[in-house]
Amino acid sequence: MRHSRWGSRLAFVVATLTIPALVTAQTDRLTALESAMAARISQDTATVGVALIDLATGRSIGPGSLRRFHAASTMKVPVLIELARRVDAGDFHWDDSLPVRNAFSSLADGSTFSLDKADDSDSSVYAMEGQRVPIRLLARLMIIRSSNFATNLLIDQLGAARVNATAHALGADSIEVRRGVEDQKAFDLGMNNTTTARDLAILLSLLQRGKAASPASSAVAIDMLKGQEFNDGIPAGLPPGTVVAHKTGELTAVFHDAALILPAHRSPYVLVVLTKGFAERARAMKLQADLARLSWQTLVGS
Repeated sequence: MRHSRWGSRLAFVVATLTIPALVTAQTDRLTALESAMAARISQDTATVGVALIDLATGRSIGPGSLRRFHAASTMKVPVLIELARRVDAGDFHWDDSLPVRNAFSSLADGSTFSLDKADDSDSSVYAMEGQRVPIRLLARLMIIRSSNFATNLLIDQLGAARVNATAHALGADSIEVRRGVEDQKAFDLGMNNTTTARDLAILLSLLQRGKAASPASSAVAIDMLKGQEFNDGIPAGLPPGTVVAHKTGELTAVFHDAALILPAHRSPYVLVVLTKGFAERARAMKLQADLARLSWQTLVGS
């Protein structure tokens, strides 16, 4: 597993198009922003990883960007990207349908397990058991409501190993997508999906540039991310009405948000905030919002 320097990988992800004077000014602003973020993070005792890429210039900062976390539901971003690429390849069409059955194989020993509606943030797919459901709808529910059932149905078709290989090939080379969700036997053995803020920032950057999949399929994926229904993290720190395409992830004491932020009159930028160790969800949401507010004040200004 490679842990290349955060800055060096950005040459692969985004082209720098600024003149030297603007680069210097931007670097100074981002250096100040990184210090302000570190100061805010230090107010809590949780472990935090942040990655920010300004897509206008390709400049980045990353306090804790290489720190590894349980991915929680942020692993659904590389699943969505793999699906989009397979649609491009003709393996699937967005309007193809899959049979809905609540039976999956554990990564630990191949035994069958089922998902519990009470542990899922979306119940709608459970009402569709025995039916065939369009891939587009499953993908959308996986993102906007973080449906675990929809996620596992898609991973069964795509293959976790293929999802992982694609993410690595795109430059997110230390993310680990090993399995679907709610696989308790695998969880107990530590066989988990993990990520860094850097990996997720790279994938979102490529989506915005139309490079994670074809421009058309990348646009479909971004539209789904814009429909995210859980918005009390990064979006809460931005001006009302700001368009944000993002994916959250939560487990016990783990709270993540990975966002593509699209200001009305400025080029987009990516902000990823991963956390573990918060005893209270509200404190994690406040940190995410505060870091989003700092980023907006520096990059957009008003």
